[in-house]
Amino acid sequence: MVGNHSILIALSVIFFMPLYLVIVISLMNKGQAETRSIWPSPFMWSNYVEVFTLVPFLKWTLNTLFVSVMGTIGVVVSSVPPAYVLSRLQWKGRNTTFIIILGTMMLPGQVTMIPVYIIFSKLHWIPSFLPLIVPTFFSSAFSIFLLRQFFTSIPDEISDAARIDGCSEFKLMMRIVVPLAKPAIAAIALFAFLGSWNDFFGPLLYLVENEDLWTLGIGLNAFQGIHHVQTNMLMTASALFMAPVIIIFFFSQKVFIEGVTLTGVKG
Repeated sequence: MVGNHSILIALSVIFFMPLYLVIVISLMNKGQAETRSIWPSPFMWSNYVEVFTLVPFLKWTLNTLFVSVMGTIGVVVSSVPPAYVLSRLQWKGRNTTFIIILGTMMLPGQVTMIPVYIIFSKLHWIPSFLPLIVPTFFSSAFSIFLLRQFFTSIPDEISDAARIDGCSEFKLMMRIVVPLAKPAIAAIALFAFLGSWNDFFGPLLYLVENEDLWTLGIGLNAFQGIHHVQTNMLMTASALFMAPVIIIFFFSQKVFIEGVTLTGVKG
């Protein structure tokens, strides 16, 4: 038992060290950040104010938040109905359709990158947020998979009783299945939000032409190029970028872990 705890503590320190260094360096002045010091003296809390004056950090944050929230809504709304149909209804070709959907997860994004870019370009959606938001409303294979696994764990007797009482499939899904699946839905929502928040390639591909639409990913990359000699300010910007993700996961980790665990109850 002691040995297991020692290993876990050692691994925790290894994983926590990068985060510790980012926070500590973000609180140093420029000169101290270039040394091997592991503790700021004095604490430069003003760095977190100054970073907003160096670049339009607030605008980048709001852009990222808008894209992430809309993308999360799109994934949740478009994943629940297909998952319900693939798990709760009996119809010919259901398993084949599910396999095809899972097969799309094996298709690298680089394969469809150029055709998709051409389509969005012909629609005059570049530069805009539409290429990042609209595709999320056409579902996610991974989210469908997780929700389907959870939906199949719900006893059929519940659905049969609702149908006997005259409940339509849509009402059954919205009033019975969806409330029971809140942990799984919360899990896919968190996955979608974190994926969108941390996305760099998508915004770089579709938004780089218009600085007013930049997200934090593009902004931090540009910030690194401009202020690469100011290590403390770069770490400050990085800490602010990570903060929402850490806070969200800290407060939702119970629901997140429960949702991911329960999706594997029944295949």
